[in-house]
Amino acid sequence: MSERTGWDRRLSVAADGKGLIGHAGAVLLRRLADRTGLTSALALALPGRGGHGWRDRGAVLVQLALAITLGARNLAEAEALQAHDQGLFGPVVSDSTTRRTLAGIDARTRAALDRARSKVRRQVWSLLHLRPGGFPWLTVAGKRLHGWIVIDMDATIITAASKKEGATATWKKTFGFHPLAAWCANTTECLAMLLRSGGAGSNTVADHLTVLRDALAQTPGASTAKILVRVDGAGATHGLHQHLRDLNTRRRTVRFTTGWMITPDDEKAIAKLPETAWETSLNQDGSPQEGYFVAELTGLNTRDGWIKGMRLIVRRVKPSGRHTKDLTAFEKKTGWKYSIVATNINKMTRIAGSHQIQWLDALHRHHAVVEDRVKTNKVMGLNSLPSKSWTVNESWMLTANLAADLDTWLRLLTLHDADGLADAEPDTMRFRLYHLPARLAKHARRRWLRLDRSWPWVKAFTTAWARIIDLPAVT
Repeated sequence: MSERTGWDRRLSVAADGKGLIGHAGAVLLRRLADRTGLTSALALALPGRGGHGWRDRGAVLVQLALAITLGARNLAEAEALQAHDQGLFGPVVSDSTTRRTLAGIDARTRAALDRARSKVRRQVWSLLHLRPGGFPWLTVAGKRLHGWIVIDMDATIITAASKKEGATATWKKTFGFHPLAAWCANTTECLAMLLRSGGAGSNTVADHLTVLRDALAQTPGASTAKILVRVDGAGATHGLHQHLRDLNTRRRTVRFTTGWMITPDDEKAIAKLPETAWETSLNQDGSPQEGYFVAELTGLNTRDGWIKGMRLIVRRVKPSGRHTKDLTAFEKKTGWKYSIVATNINKMTRIAGSHQIQWLDALHRHHAVVEDRVKTNKVMGLNSLPSKSWTVNESWMLTANLAADLDTWLRLLTLHDADGLADAEPDTMRFRLYHLPARLAKHARRRWLRLDRSWPWVKAFTTAWARIIDLPAVT
C-alpha cells in the first residue's frame, strides 16, 4: 500500500481549459522574426502562388523554425506544437503543407534563401553594434580581438535509424550523415552548413571551400575587413591554406589557424628543439598553464609545398591515461604527447603580442568552443533529420539553422543583460522562457497574453517583448 501524502486530496483533473497557451515564448521568437524582416525576406525568396487557401511560404518556414526551437523533432510534432497556440499566429500549418514547402526548396530557391538570410543578418549585426556593450568581440587569453570576425569550421556525425537518401556508413562506424558547417564565434550563429553523406571525407578541400564561401557570403560586408578562420586537423590541406592566403586583398586581411597531422619528419624536427625553446602555455584568461608547454617549430620542419610564411607551433603535455594507446614510439620515448598548430599569423592588427607563440596556441585552442555550437545545433533540430528525402532533410537542416539564429538573436538583442539567459543553452531557454504557459484573453478590443507573475523569469520575458517592439522596423 502506497504512503499517503495528502497533496492530492480532493484534486480532480479535467481537460476543459480555454484560452491556454502552452508555449508562450513562441511569441518572442515570432515577433523577432517579423521585426528583423526575416519573415518577409523568406516570403520573397520562396515561390508563391496566392489564391484561396494558399499559405505564405515564408510564414510556414518561420513557424517550423519556431516549433524546432520549442523542441519539435519532426513535422508531426511541429504541427502539434502549433495547435497549442490557440490560433495566435493564424491557422495551424499542417505537416503536409510544411513538407511540400521543404520539398519545393531546390538549389535556386536555396540560393535565394541564403541571400535573404544574409540581408537580415546585416540588419541584426547593425543592431548589435548599437546595443549596450556593442558588438560581441572575442577575448582570448586576455587580448580583445576588436574588429576581427572569427569563423570556426567543423564537421559532425548525425546518425540515422533507418535507410534515408544519402545516409551511409561513417568513419565512426555508425550510419547516417556527415555535415560540415561554419559558425561565427563572435555571435555563435551558424553561417553555413553543407549536408553530406556519412562517408564524406573529413578533409575534403572542395567541401571546405564551399562552406567557407557560403559563410563569408553570410558575413555582412562592413565586417569582412579582418577575418580569422579556425579549423581542426581536417583543415591542414594545401588547397585550403592556399585559398585562405589568396583571400587576402588590400581591403581584407584573412588569417587562419588549423590543426596539423604529425609525421615522422615533424617528430625529427621536434627532437632538434633545445629544452630552452619550450615556454609555458597560457590559459584562456591569460594566466600561465602549468605543465603545458609550447615552442616554435617553424624552420626546423623539412616538408615542402606549403604556403610561404606559414608557422608551425608545437605543444606538449604529459599524456593522460586515455592517450596511452595512441602514443607514437617517439612520444613514448620522450614522455610527452605532442600536437601542432599551423598558422599564417605573424601579427594581428592592433593586438599587441599577437605574434607570441603562447597566445597563438591559446587562440587555436579557443576553437574548441565550436563543440558547444555543434551541440546547440543538434539540440535545435539538427540531430533529427526526419525524412527519407534528401531534399526535405536538407531544407529541414536550413530551417534548424534559422531556429538557432532566432534563439541567438533573441539572447543577443533582448537578453544580453539578463543573468543566466544571455548565454543560456536551448534547454535552459525552453524551461525558463519558451515553455512558459500563459492565458490568452480579450479585453477592450485587445488580446492579452497573461503570464504567471510569480515565475522567476517573467521580468526577462516582458523586457524581451518590450525591446523587440522597440527595434526599428525593417522597411
